[in-house]
Amino acid sequence: MTNTQEPQNTNTSGTADVAGAVAGAAAGLKLYDTASHTVSNFTPLKPGQVGIYVCGATVQSSPHIGHIRAAVAFDVVRRWFQRLGYKVTFVRNVTDIDDKILDKAATAGQQWWERAYIYEREFTEAYDTLGVEPPTYEPRATGHMIDMIDLIKRIIDNGHGYVVTDENGNPTGNVYFDVASWPHYGELTHQKQTAVSDEASKVTDAMGPSVDNADDDKYNPVDPADMSPDKHDPRDFALWKAPKDSDPLDARWNTPFGTGRPGWHIECSAMSHRYLKDMFDIHGGGLDLRFPHHENEMAQTRAAGYDSAARWMHSAWVTAKGEKMSKSLGNGLSVPAVLAENSAWVVRYALGSVQYRSMLEWSDQTLAEAQSAYDRVANFIERAGAAVGEQPSHDEIAAISADALPVDFVAAMNDDINVSGATAAIFTAIRSGNTLLSKLADRADSDAAKAEVRAVLVNVRAMLDTLGLDPLAEPWVSGSAGGVAGAGADSAEHEALDRLISEQLSERAEARKSKDFARADAIRDALNAAGIAIEDGPQGSTWSLQ
Repeated sequence: MTNTQEPQNTNTSGTADVAGAVAGAAAGLKLYDTASHTVSNFTPLKPGQVGIYVCGATVQSSPHIGHIRAAVAFDVVRRWFQRLGYKVTFVRNVTDIDDKILDKAATAGQQWWERAYIYEREFTEAYDTLGVEPPTYEPRATGHMIDMIDLIKRIIDNGHGYVVTDENGNPTGNVYFDVASWPHYGELTHQKQTAVSDEASKVTDAMGPSVDNADDDKYNPVDPADMSPDKHDPRDFALWKAPKDSDPLDARWNTPFGTGRPGWHIECSAMSHRYLKDMFDIHGGGLDLRFPHHENEMAQTRAAGYDSAARWMHSAWVTAKGEKMSKSLGNGLSVPAVLAENSAWVVRYALGSVQYRSMLEWSDQTLAEAQSAYDRVANFIERAGAAVGEQPSHDEIAAISADALPVDFVAAMNDDINVSGATAAIFTAIRSGNTLLSKLADRADSDAAKAEVRAVLVNVRAMLDTLGLDPLAEPWVSGSAGGVAGAGADSAEHEALDRLISEQLSERAEARKSKDFARADAIRDALNAAGIAIEDGPQGSTWSLQ
């Protein structure tokens, strides 16, 4: 039997909690709760602390953009809590034992644990490349068999689970949760209809798997173990599963209820309880996990006598032409393939460009808009840094409290992590900063003018950092994440663009000098049409992206 694994605290390189005390802005934070269908004020269970458990990857094959969207979404949620001054314990598990892992490993001629580790490393690389902070703990399912067995025993002892026996009364290895014994079953996914739906939740319910859509569900196929005729009720689900004949001997564990391996749902109940103990603040995951995974997880945790999460949050899907991005549907885009054609910063921006509860349509236009956003951000940060003679250190940026950020940004983030509104606030600040830069040479009080520019620069970078997008922070600053420019360095693209535009500006200056105003205006208009704004000053013309 595998000993319980105690993973190390791996969050040694992420953004630190930004303040010793919780910011005043924290009082305004409102978050959606899947179970209640409402947006409500967030109050931590323990003052100054937040516990979050997010369902991680089933490491059967390479990550695709749909997988990583949830990781980016909850990374932003976590970063906002940190910016508010909370101490965050963030747990994201790895499912490294599963039917798909076993079957695909056998087909590929691999050991199942070998395959799981190969793809676990691929997911970790994707998280790191896209700036997702490492979790506080990242437990593997196979490291927690004792926890799962103990939890199943509690469920059985409390009268909410049963062991299937053979004709001789011996345990077969199959154990099921007795749904009929648990009157609260269905509360998370509203099968009891005890909550009033708002418009957003109606969309969620229509697109997300639910017991109300229990026919052939292409998004969430039924576990074969849950099709067993040995179940007392069709709704019952597997806590422990007898091995298939094809399962290797090292994928079986001996228990009081027979040899086998865990059901999918029990894994997260055991790991969330071990690392966050009783009730914790937030349980997160993708929309497709609401049912049956999270419904079953909540039921079995509570049936064992433990509290479940105080709030459930679900990120919506990445869609391609309106269809959920999924390997099983043949429309998944692998992370390496996308990163081969786009910088990691651009991909992260695109993945986090809408609120976590909104469906994200993935297209060339999505990536083009993200690239345009990068150009505007990088141009302002570079010009502002040159104007004030330095770039603020990342330590300074990370130390900015939410209370010091622009009110429109704070309001958007406090509105259920409204990233679209937060991004709009960033570009409002950039426009203001560009205006200050254009007037800098005309200001007699140059020191005060530079201080104003620096203040905007700090705010812009701190807001970007909250979204994991400060270009001068890791992983972007090292230049290893998709070619994003490092501190004090221009990207090759920006250098080329600057040379081309400078030539045009020189030609325009010559035309104005020779009083060929028609030619000068034509150059300016052509640049404007290309998205380049020109500012004329006593010391010449400067440009910025519109």
